[in-house]
Amino acid sequence: MSEYLLVTGMSGAGRSTAAAALEDAGWYVIDNMPPSLLSEVAEVVGRPGSGIERVALVTGRGGGAQIDEALRAIDALSARDVRVSVVFLDAPDYVLVKRFEGTRRRHPIAGANVEEAIADERRRLEGIRERADVFLDTGQLNVNQLRRRVLDLFGDASESPMRTSVVSFGYKHGVPLDADLVLDSRFLPNPNWVEELRPMTGLDEQVRDFVLGQKATGEFLGRVDDLLGMLLPAYTAEGKSYLTIAVGCTGGHHRSVVLADELAGRLKEHGCNASVLHRDIDR
Repeated sequence: MSEYLLVTGMSGAGRSTAAAALEDAGWYVIDNMPPSLLSEVAEVVGRPGSGIERVALVTGRGGGAQIDEALRAIDALSARDVRVSVVFLDAPDYVLVKRFEGTRRRHPIAGANVEEAIADERRRLEGIRERADVFLDTGQLNVNQLRRRVLDLFGDASESPMRTSVVSFGYKHGVPLDADLVLDSRFLPNPNWVEELRPMTGLDEQVRDFVLGQKATGEFLGRVDDLLGMLLPAYTAEGKSYLTIAVGCTGGHHRSVVLADELAGRLKEHGCNASVLHRDIDR
């Protein structure tokens, strides 16, 4: 079955990085092509011997008529026997402003200033944002982390009905806006207050033993496991294609890292090969 990905989002949120990662992963990437031509591309891809199975269309600069065309193209493709997903990249306004000022690039929407242009673009993209299957918050991700996130989600062709990822994070750096489920591990004893464990991370065996050795950790993981046993089949039945579970602690160095790795293992037992991203482990 052919797979199509529509990559769109706010200017400055990382569309170019996502496109490069997809191309490296073997996707046939078309940047800034009018969405109205997508049906013609689908005809070519669908011909015997085309050799193209995964197509990514990168679009949405500035929004407007191009987004309306994209929505119509999505509806047309969805009526065929193909898999169609929409990926929306976003970041907080202050991050987008900082990125434009740092690169001295002009925003594609003309405005009195960058802030006004961003607000205008956000309004124009509301329709496609609501249709997104995957929402990627790039505000706290560097280029390498965004690339890895894209590769984790779309790097391998998969027959699995739902792709799953687990993200560890620190609450003091902000909750990932693209998470479907958020789990708070701050009720557990903090290894940061144990002198010998403070400089380590949840990837170190001593920290892992400390966190998993807590009675409350076992009870917590057991209840989450029961929850996943109920939710995963329900999500699959509803046709959900992507699931992101975020696990947070204070700084994103210890407890959340351990639990994210542990949850990824449990998801595998449920038949889901989950990718893991430790967003704040080096901050």
